Amino acid sequence: MNSLRFRLVDSPDSYGAKRRARRARWLSDTFPDLAEMSVLDLGGRVDSWSRVPVRPRHVHVVNLEPLPAELPAGMEADHADACDLPPAILSRRYDLVFSNSVLEHVGGHEQRRRMAEAIRELAPRHWVQTPYRYFPVEPHWVAPGMQFLPVPARVAVARKWPLAYTPGKSWEQAMKQVLTTELIGRAELRYLFPDSTIRAERMLGLTKSIIAVRTAGADPGP
Repeated sequence: MNSLRFRLVDSPDSYGAKRRARRARWLSDTFPDLAEMSVLDLGGRVDSWSRVPVRPRHVHVVNLEPLPAELPAGMEADHADACDLPPAILSRRYDLVFSNSVLEHVGGHEQRRRMAEAIRELAPRHWVQTPYRYFPVEPHWVAPGMQFLPVPARVAVARKWPLAYTPGKSWEQAMKQVLTTELIGRAELRYLFPDSTIRAERMLGLTKSIIAVRTAGADPGP
């Protein structure tokens, strides 16, 4: 079953990889001057930017994961919480803030609100994608309807479902993953980003993820 997940989601030629590549093309189409931009990527990875069709002039990646020892030219990375950014980052300004599949992991609505507030202050443009709560398959575990189950049932799925990243994990590990994964819908995303357009990314005619996009705004200053 892990090999099935690899073919569906994780391999370089999987549906998931093709979807990510298509999203990267959509990003560059949405922001025609992306190659000249300074981009703050909240929760992303440095290596993801090596596979995009258009690389920004400068990318600053902020993540809680360990950072790579070496960075490509034009890349910067910091270990920090996207919902509690340090003053050294909050005092800066960027052309675009980018975040992909992070908003659902930050720990509840209040944390999402804090992250959204920072995104809106740090740049005049943003692209914030998150999986859609009402798509019939929960994307992290590739489990139908899992997001609608009570917590104990979700924990059981997280531990036993064969398409999970690591089935067989401990109860504590599964509980932590379940409690830190909370999918949201259009209404909350629109509330968090009231000055954005909410776009839908579709699969088989159904909304699979939603994206808050702001393409223009007042210059936030130096």
